[in-house]
Amino acid sequence: MENSTLPKPAQALALVAGGGTMGADVAIVLARAGCRAIVLEPGATRRDALDTYFGDTLRKLGLEHKRERITTCASLDELDWQAIDLVIECIPEKLALKQALFAELVQRARPDTLLCSNSSSFPISAIGEHLETTERMLGLHFFMPAHLVPLVEVVLGADSSSELAESLMAFMRACGMVPVLVRKDLPGFLANRLQHALAREAFALIDAGIATAEDVDAAVRFGFGFRYLAAGPVLQRDHAGIDVHYPAATTMYPSLAANTTPARVLAQRYDAGHYGMKTGEGFYRWTPDTIAAERARYDGLLMAGLRLLAPELPKIEDQ
Repeated sequence: MENSTLPKPAQALALVAGGGTMGADVAIVLARAGCRAIVLEPGATRRDALDTYFGDTLRKLGLEHKRERITTCASLDELDWQAIDLVIECIPEKLALKQALFAELVQRARPDTLLCSNSSSFPISAIGEHLETTERMLGLHFFMPAHLVPLVEVVLGADSSSELAESLMAFMRACGMVPVLVRKDLPGFLANRLQHALAREAFALIDAGIATAEDVDAAVRFGFGFRYLAAGPVLQRDHAGIDVHYPAATTMYPSLAANTTPARVLAQRYDAGHYGMKTGEGFYRWTPDTIAAERARYDGLLMAGLRLLAPELPKIEDQ
């Protein structure tokens, strides 16, 4: 590759392919660091909605002056490909769609442009299969809402360049994010594997009638999950003492859920089309009013958490 180092965000131009919920918030992440972000969104109605969303969200963050850093486009044909340093794909989770987009990106982008996918389901090796220059293809997995959750996973595919991954990690730190390097693109990467390990036990307990959904949520939020803001599970072992946790593990591990299929309570809701807020019912019932109130509560707590963690987060390099 001609150049393996991304410019600083304020000197970079990024394309966010996909203007859905995740793509819109990724553009906010880039813009707040001064990066120019173009959001590719073919739908005219959604593009119009994005204009309002970007203005409102940046205003809430006190970053109205960054609004001009984000623009939108309807087609790949509208772009000056020689100016684009980074592409972040955020289109729907359908492998064929992603493979088709990356096949176009390889043809259009500069040879040194990093091509990244925010996919949570498909490894970058599968998305870039049979394409040239797979060394410049990386997973870049954000978490919803991307502009409020600091973590981002930089995922190496089988052919991905470690040098490019380090450059992308530095770029993300300059955007105020906390990047972690995942050295193999196995299903779920790092954070989702940890999340699903917890969820497997949680839903198994509900299946067995040992706890309700409400009690599981309370046990995590107000128990050990509350401590996770201060220390992850590894550091927590040093706080509490490995001499305490090791014997506890020998007692509990034999009875922990080891299901290879999702829990019954999940399957029932999935089969019934009860997907949560988007359908008005999941484990809880939802109306437009309760959804709005819950999202305001949720985002407010995330923003409060960001303020608490501010001394430990990377500083945004807007220069």
